[in-house]
Amino acid sequence: MIYRSALGALVASAILAGPALSEELTIGLASEPTAIDPHFHNLGPNNAFARHVFDRLILQNELQQLEPGLAVSWKPIDDLTWEFKLREGVKFHDGSDFTADDVVCTWDRAPNVPNSPSSFATYTKGKTVEKVDDYTVHFKSAAPYPLMANDVSTVTIVSDEVGCGATTAQYNDGTAAVGTGPFKFVSYKPGDSIVVERNDDYWGEKPIWSKVTFKPIKSGPSRVAALLAGDVDVIASVPTTDVATLEKNDKVSLSQGVSNRVIYLHLDHDRVDSPFVKANGGGSIENPLQKLEVRKAISMAINRDAIVDRVMEGIAIKAGQLLPEGFFGVSDNLEPVEYDAKGAKEMLAAAGYPDGFELTIHGPNDRYINDSKIAEAIGQMLTRIGIKTTVETMPRSVYFGRASKGGPNDTPEFSFILVGWGAGSGEASSPLKSLIATHTPDKGWGSSNRGRYSNPEFDALLETALSTVDDAKRQNLLAEATEMAIEDVAIIPTHYQVSTWGTKKGLKYTARTDEYTLAIGVGKE
Repeated sequence: MIYRSALGALVASAILAGPALSEELTIGLASEPTAIDPHFHNLGPNNAFARHVFDRLILQNELQQLEPGLAVSWKPIDDLTWEFKLREGVKFHDGSDFTADDVVCTWDRAPNVPNSPSSFATYTKGKTVEKVDDYTVHFKSAAPYPLMANDVSTVTIVSDEVGCGATTAQYNDGTAAVGTGPFKFVSYKPGDSIVVERNDDYWGEKPIWSKVTFKPIKSGPSRVAALLAGDVDVIASVPTTDVATLEKNDKVSLSQGVSNRVIYLHLDHDRVDSPFVKANGGGSIENPLQKLEVRKAISMAINRDAIVDRVMEGIAIKAGQLLPEGFFGVSDNLEPVEYDAKGAKEMLAAAGYPDGFELTIHGPNDRYINDSKIAEAIGQMLTRIGIKTTVETMPRSVYFGRASKGGPNDTPEFSFILVGWGAGSGEASSPLKSLIATHTPDKGWGSSNRGRYSNPEFDALLETALSTVDDAKRQNLLAEATEMAIEDVAIIPTHYQVSTWGTKKGLKYTARTDEYTLAIGVGKE
């Protein structure tokens, strides 16, 4: 058994050596990108695919440690300015030179893509970029910002000549899909395949694969069957129900690791009349989710041990905050809320809802590991304490747009949702800024705050943390901000994902905390 609910180092099974393999690779994805445009949607599958065709100034390794990318060095030169020295001699796939102009235009484009369900404004706003010369840029902020390198490492660089002025449709048809990455874009057929080919002029280590085909296979059993049949060489998100069986199969190798992704619930904090919260019998009701006692009761009603042990087959970690142990900004004072159905009922009654109310939980059915099953389990748990819960799940291609902007005037449509967040920057400011901070588009805060939680005291504390240069002090401030958000039940964390990849005999995959499935991470044994 590779992993059963104990946090530890990344674990990889032994891989048996096999015969020489073709240079072509086929990868079965559980969740495909929603666009080729690397700035359209700050979503794991999109960001992972973008790493093949495009680069970032700073790259992240499998543990999200920062490494040189299109920038060879970076450093603060005064309290408000970071200087980045760019890599010379890099070519885009169309033969044009990579220069500072591409960085400047990328920074303008990334937070402003039309109809983005979750933009990169979280990382770009509050920072300006100035070209010093062709291979030097200065990133400036209004206050000291020690996390500049972390934020920069999340943003994909596109071409000033063909990418910065392009539409998402032009990326999807390949017209603008011109990067500096290890692979060149070939084709994109949504729901069927994405094909890339090796960039033989890549500035870094050349991929061993001449051609890579990504095939979306939504069904877990179908992904496993495709791997066993040899139709694909690698699969992402091995179903938790199949891990134990595949461990015993000498034709398959598994790699596994704890991810940075928390699965959580967002609640409607904003609307007095919330569309999917009803009185018993279906009448209107003043939104009970705005009451702290109700939110606490909901959290107490969720049996996280049961979710981990039964729904996730033991391959997950119950969560009490936004990131698992070991990440920067995590609090030592927070533990997962203990299951207490009796206490939840009592708290609900004390809040004025002795007979509960009606609620719909919305979620995706093809984005996270066992996502629809988790939503169903939570619905049953809440129904047991008197909150009569209906479950509605849908494809992530529909879900995220509705969850973000499906309501009147581009407001979030739903009242209570299941969603996940992976810390793209590798530390706690990422979820704090995006999920908890007050939705402030001009500032780039709250870009994925689909519950519209707002707490000025929290915002002020986060602002202080983000401008604190001393690492130890910033760690404590981020932890304090996390504690404030969790104690106010801004969101309800349920568990952290543990990711499992499967490969055919003779191949190995290096597990990643960001859950990215990368062709460059697939090697021969």
